[in-house]
Amino acid sequence: MTGEQELKYTAEHEWVDADGDTATVGITAYAAARLGDIVYVELPGVGDEVTAGSVVGELESTKSVGELYAPVTGVVTEVNDEVASSPEVVNSDPFGAGWLLRVRITETPELLDHAAYQQLTGEA
Repeated sequence: MTGEQELKYTAEHEWVDADGDTATVGITAYAAARLGDIVYVELPGVGDEVTAGSVVGELESTKSVGELYAPVTGVVTEVNDEVASSPEVVNSDPFGAGWLLRVRITETPELLDHAAYQQLTGEA
C-alpha cells in the first residue's frame, strides 16, 4: 500500500492508489471522521462501469449518509467484501483494510496531491 503522501485525492474525499491501469479507492480518514461510526456500506458490483465524478455507492453512519464518488473512469474489478460485513473497518483503517473498490482505469481526471488535499480540508 502506498503511503498517504503518495496517494491522489478528490475534492469529495476519496483517495486513489493507482498501480498501472488499476486504481484502489477508499475514503479518507477526514471523511470517515466526519461521517462518524459507519454501519453500512453499499458498493457497485464487479463488472460495473463507473464514470469519474459519478455516485457509485454510499456509506451510512449513525448520523448521516455519505455518497461515494468514482474518482476515475473504468470497470470495477474488485470490491472489498470485508467492509460489507464489517463496515467499521472503514473508520478504523481507511487507508488500509478499509479500501472500498478497485477499478481498471480507462480515464483519470485531474486529482489532488496530498498537499492540495490537506489545504482543501484545512488540515495542512
